[in-house]
Amino acid sequence: MQFDFLLEQVVNGLVLGGYYLLIALGLSLIFSVGGIVNLAHGAFYALGAYASVEITHYLGFGPAVMLSPVVVALLGILFERFILRRFYTADPILSLLVTFGVAMIAEQTIRIIWGAAPLSASIPPAFRGSVFIGDFLFSRYRLLILAVVAAALVGVWLLLHKTSFGRVVRAGIQRPDMVAALGIRLQPYMTAIVMLGVGMAALGGALFAPITIVHPAMGAEIVTVAFVVVVIGGLGSFWGVVIAALLVGVVRGITIHFVPAAGEASIYILMFLVLLVRPRGLLGERIEKFE
Repeated sequence: MQFDFLLEQVVNGLVLGGYYLLIALGLSLIFSVGGIVNLAHGAFYALGAYASVEITHYLGFGPAVMLSPVVVALLGILFERFILRRFYTADPILSLLVTFGVAMIAEQTIRIIWGAAPLSASIPPAFRGSVFIGDFLFSRYRLLILAVVAAALVGVWLLLHKTSFGRVVRAGIQRPDMVAALGIRLQPYMTAIVMLGVGMAALGGALFAPITIVHPAMGAEIVTVAFVVVVIGGLGSFWGVVIAALLVGVVRGITIHFVPAAGEASIYILMFLVLLVRPRGLLGERIEKFE
C-alpha cells in the first residue's frame, strides 16, 4: 500500500512537472536563440489563463484551450518586433530590466481589464471525476493535462529536429556566424521561436486555470519556478529542461504531501544540490569559469 501510494504521488508530481515544463521550455528556447532572459514570460502565462477563462464563456473549454495560445502567440509577435528585437546584441542586463518592466505593465493591465479579484474557472464536465488505472485512482483532468503536455513536447521536438526550420534554429544556437555567412536571416526564426515560447506558456495557463487560482500576479509566481527549472536543467538544453521540470514536479509533489510547509523550499534545495555538483546544470554546457 505504501508503494502504491508513493507511485500515485509520483504521477501527481509528473502533472506538476508538465505544468512547469510548458513555461520553462519556452523560456529556455527564447534564451537559447536570442540570448534574452525574458522576465515577462510569466505575463504570457497569465494572459493565457485569462484569455482561456474569457473564451470559455462564449465558446466552451475546448476552443478556449486551442485559441488562447494562438491569441497570446500573436501578441508575442508584437513583443518580439517592438521590444526584444532591440536587445539581441545589447548588454543582457538591459533586456532583463526591460522585460521586468513589461511584466509589471502586463500585470497592471490585467488588473485594469479583469480586476484584482481572482477569477473562477471550472473543470469541463467530461473530465470531472477519477478513473482507475490498475489499482490506482487518478483524476481525469490531470490525465488530460499529461496527455496534452506529452503531445506538445513531442511536437516541439519534431519541429526542432525533423524540419528545416529546426535545423536552422539549432545551427543559429551553435554557430550563428556560420548561418549568417550562408545568407540566412535568423530574424524571422527568432520571431517564430518567441511565438512558440509564449504560446506554450499560454497553453500552460489555459490548462491549469481550472485547477489553480487565476489572479493578476500568477505570472510573477510561476516565472521564478520556471527559471529554477531552466537553471537545474542547464541553459540551452532541451532535454535538460524536460528532465528538470519533471524532477522538480515530483520532488515538490512528494514533499508537499509529507511536509506541506517545505514544498516551496524543496525546489530551491534541489537547485542548490544540483548546482553544487554540476554548476552547468544537469545537461548544460560546461562553464569553464566554474569547472
